[in-house]
Amino acid sequence: MTMASRTPSSAPAPLAGDNDDSGAESALAPLLRKATGTKQQSESAAGGIVMATVSTGQAEDGLFEVTLAGSRRTLRCRRAASCLLLPAPGDTVMVAGPHDEALYLIAVVAQADCSRTTLAVDGDLRLQSRHGGVAIQGAGAIDLQSDTTIATRSPQWTLAAQRAQCTVSELDYQGGEVRFSVLVSRFVGRACEVVLDRLSLLTRSSFRITEEVEQVRAGQIDMQASRTLRLHAKNTLVTSKELVKVDAEQIHMG
Repeated sequence: MTMASRTPSSAPAPLAGDNDDSGAESALAPLLRKATGTKQQSESAAGGIVMATVSTGQAEDGLFEVTLAGSRRTLRCRRAASCLLLPAPGDTVMVAGPHDEALYLIAVVAQADCSRTTLAVDGDLRLQSRHGGVAIQGAGAIDLQSDTTIATRSPQWTLAAQRAQCTVSELDYQGGEVRFSVLVSRFVGRACEVVLDRLSLLTRSSFRITEEVEQVRAGQIDMQASRTLRLHAKNTLVTSKELVKVDAEQIHMG
């Protein structure tokens, strides 16, 4: 007696409805993955490093507002001590921290406006080179400003400029020796007071005009001219308590 062998029947063919569901699921997969990635990126601000954009500048409490890249989430963070570059609105920065309440802006990746850069600290700033020099060079103007004092200390100080302008309300100079080597020198002022132990003046030509009164008080006056000595005035008075001497080969009176 023979028995007909039964072959295992094949799996039922998928229904049309099932094909539609799988197609819809495959179409939603990229969107779901994108949403999940965005959520993970927004949540990775705590405990990782994320990219963000500065929304507002530094507030009075020292915090910055940044917007995470790829989302609209806004966080408040403090600038790290190693980030000397002051962030500005629109700059792309890196933010890191253990949690949202302790986030730090650790670096400025790209500036929105590269024409102006500010290095800012909250306390005293000192630039020191232990075995070399420090040079500051700029293609534009260099401006030094201080609310209190600018002090310069050096064994030697050298200044070289094509044109210099100095405006000082009061100047007090103390030194051992001063030398001036100039072609033309002009002094314009209301009053000049000079107190010296000795004054030596050597000139090729000297010209002086006094509009009102010129007075000379001296213990002894010695005037000598190699050619001519001329005294001329409307009234000339020569007086002496003891002696008046006029000596020459020729004396003309009148």
